[in-house]
Parts: sequence; structure tokens; C-alpha cells
Amino acid sequence: MSVVISAIRIVVGLTYMALAVAVFFVVCLVLLPSRRLRIATCNVFGHITGRFCLWLAGARVASDAKARMQAAHPAIYVSNHTSIIDVWVAIWLCPLYTCGVAKKEIVYYPFFGQLYAISGHLRVDRGNKESAVAGMKRTAALVKKYGLGMWIWAEGTRSRDGKLQPLKKGFAHLALATRLPIVPVVVKGAHKGWRKNSLMIQGTEIGVEVLPAIRTEHWRLETLDLHIAEVHARMREALPDDQKGPPMMVAAPVPPPRPTAKPVPVRAPEMVH
Repeated sequence: MSVVISAIRIVVGLTYMALAVAVFFVVCLVLLPSRRLRIATCNVFGHITGRFCLWLAGARVASDAKARMQAAHPAIYVSNHTSIIDVWVAIWLCPLYTCGVAKKEIVYYPFFGQLYAISGHLRVDRGNKESAVAGMKRTAALVKKYGLGMWIWAEGTRSRDGKLQPLKKGFAHLALATRLPIVPVVVKGAHKGWRKNSLMIQGTEIGVEVLPAIRTEHWRLETLDLHIAEVHARMREALPDDQKGPPMMVAAPVPPPRPTAKPVPVRAPEMVH
């Protein structure tokens, strides 16, 4: 019976998503001259469909996360990622004028991917480092130009077992370029509702905790690994034991070599005759 219920949830969800995308796709077409408004339009779409999909999946989310995220905007919201349910949590919680950064393959996701592409949210090629770096630079310019926040799943891919993985460096380079604060968003229990590579959806209790913002004005490229490890440590501490995963291990930054003092020439004493 659970298999049948899960199949019904997926069909109903896809149908609802298709109808919503059709409406918002047309709105985005009208708003093609304004990327900022298209991004906000997609945020509205997410607020509506994300909440519905969470309800449909039987995911019960009790949290003040929405208000806390809005209070911190604009910021770089960094979240863990264990399930498709995380996507619904993200689009439901994202404040207006918050831009997503997703893998380029998202355009192949039914319905949602096509709206994501036309709305002006960012896509990066994770398999091409140079392209990904260039994409992050464009993202930083976009954030500054329009006063946007950013949502990033910094692990790079979904966790198979729900445990927190090491964080990639993209979000930290964005922080260096924009000086926006980092706001860790910890999602708990989503992997139990819809596991990776499974079509079985199960109702579950999901916790969302928005941690205090981490200021980045003092961050430097030389100490970037330490800052990333700090963000990871805060997220790991907030997760339940079955999702903590191993801590990130980083080497201490090597201090720059101290300049060697030039020898001061000593004048030989004059001989007195």
C-alpha cells in the first residue's frame, strides 16, 4: 500500500508542478527585460509549490526558519543536502530576491528545471573547474548589482546516507567577492522522507534550524580553508548524531616567509697615521 501511496503522491506532485510552472513561465516571459523580477517571480513560485509539495510528501516542518532567514537577508544561505525534499524546503523558505546556484543539469528536471532556467537563477558546471569559477564570478557580480541573497548546497551533491559531507569552496569564494554574511541552514531528517535513488516517499518530521550569521569581512584567501571548516563545524554541531558525519580536517595555513633584512654595510675604521 505504501508503494501505491508514494506513486500517487509523485503523480499528483508532478501534475501540480506542471500547472504552476505553466503559469509562472508565462509571467517570466513577460518579465524577460528584468532579471531581478524574474528571480523574485521564481521565489514566489517556490513559496507556493514548495509548501504544497512538503504537505503532499507528508513532511511536517515546524520552524521559525522563514522569519530568521528574512531577517538575515541579503546573505549567502549554506545548507546541507540529503533529499529532493531539501529542494522543496529551500524554495519554500527562500526570501524574495534570493538567487539559487544549482548544477547545470537542473534544466533536465521535469517542469521545474525549465522555469529555473528562464527565471535567471544561476547554473554551474561542476565538472569543469574553470567554468565553475567563472560562473561564481558572474554570480558575485549579479548579487552586487541586484542586492540579492544566495542559496547554495555547499556539499556539491546529495548525501547518500544523510551525513554531512565536506563543503566545497564555491560559497566561500562568493563570500570573498561579495562580503555577504554566511547563514548556515541545517535540515534534519529529510533523508528519511525520500532517500536518494528511491521512489519511495514516507511521511516524516523535518527540522530546519537557521544558525546565527557568520560575518565575512575579515575573511582572506590565505585562510579560506579554516573559514570553510568553521562553517562545517557549526552545521555539524547542530545536526543529530546520525547526520553529523566526520569533521573537516584542514591544515593550518602556512604563514608567508618573513622578509630577510638586508645586511647593513659596515664601514671599516680609518687608519690613523
